[in-house]
Amino acid sequence: MKNMFKETTLGIQHLLAMYAGAVIVPLIIGGALGFNSKELTYLVSIDILMCGVATILQTISTRFAGIGLPVVLGCTFTAVGPIIAIGGQYGISAVYGSIIASGIFVILISGIFGRLIKFFPPVVTGSIVTVIGITLIPVAINNMGGGKGASDFGSLSNISLAFGTLALIVIIYRISTGFIRSISILLGLMAGTLVSIIIGKIDFMPVQEAPLFQMVQPFYFGMPTIEWSAVITMSIVAMVSLVESTGVYFALGDICEKDIKKEQLARGYRAEGLASVIGGIFNTFPYTTFSQNVGLVQMSNVRSRKITFITGLMLVTLGFLPKIAALATIIPPSVLGGAMIALFGMIVSQGIKMLSGIITDSQENSMIIACSVGIGLGVTIAPELFASLPSSLQILTSNGIVAGSITAISLNILFNMLPSKRNKRASIAYKKEALN
Repeated sequence: MKNMFKETTLGIQHLLAMYAGAVIVPLIIGGALGFNSKELTYLVSIDILMCGVATILQTISTRFAGIGLPVVLGCTFTAVGPIIAIGGQYGISAVYGSIIASGIFVILISGIFGRLIKFFPPVVTGSIVTVIGITLIPVAINNMGGGKGASDFGSLSNISLAFGTLALIVIIYRISTGFIRSISILLGLMAGTLVSIIIGKIDFMPVQEAPLFQMVQPFYFGMPTIEWSAVITMSIVAMVSLVESTGVYFALGDICEKDIKKEQLARGYRAEGLASVIGGIFNTFPYTTFSQNVGLVQMSNVRSRKITFITGLMLVTLGFLPKIAALATIIPPSVLGGAMIALFGMIVSQGIKMLSGIITDSQENSMIIACSVGIGLGVTIAPELFASLPSSLQILTSNGIVAGSITAISLNILFNMLPSKRNKRASIAYKKEALN
């Protein structure tokens, strides 16, 4: 009984560490795509449930799928911008079609992704993550004002709540360490919502109207459709997520003193692909390992995957309780906006961190970063730039993240993978020096 209490407590700690990240993704996407309160409540509920399903898939490990390490999964933030862009251009059905297709793609390439990873060095993945983070900042700014089109946009109360939430998150992050720091976003959201209740900016009607229990329903928002530009976008996002997950797998393997083999990596990739397929069927999102929970494993020194399995069960249980999900939907847009600045800014800083070690390695890397970030951001701002091109080419140019990603991949091949005269001269010089 004592061990069960301890394990449950540790499981709750993992849940709290990832909860803000899990909840804020459907709130951002649902808000951007114009979901009503009932749809938003369902979206949050099913996302929480699928976080649990994805976590259990990775934790239990079968012969087909699962890394078998104490990981917790949630929707990758690198997918937020692409999902909003796809939903805005093609509709929600294309979002889920592209998620299912990208999940199948991940399953198919899981066995050979180790060989494909050479096309995604830090200069490529860092550029893509930076573009994704930058393109999300306008979403945060609009929410800080109260939401795009709000009658009180930019009011003193909205601005105060937004910057108050952001300031509290920064203060908590500055003065705390360990677990408290890992839930600084969650604490900021809770405090901002509490202040909003006090000043009368909260409507509890969504919580009152939400049922106590609901069953999940496949294709709740409609049958998926296929748009090839959307599929390409989500497949690129999926491969970037796999690169990030690979780093998490090796980090956890080191913490747990386990040697990660290529077969385990393949099973981990398949689990993420399978989670995305199931997520698309139940109208949620692609899932990836949450790095904040890795830090929690290291901090607590509890390496048992039983703990994260318990976390997965808790998430599945919460997914069947819409009233709890509805509590998240009443958070005012301005409070969300303040938290988003920190979250999306962290995505940008993660991209910069990935680039910082290699940008000075060569002038070629600087050119790759400059062109890919410039093209990605430029197409996001002016998507009509390539409107005169044939529709077959617009698949690759209509989305800033796809355009930036393809630019980064292509230039990396050109500068760093294809043989050049300079590299040949350097090789000849090295061989001469070795002979002497």
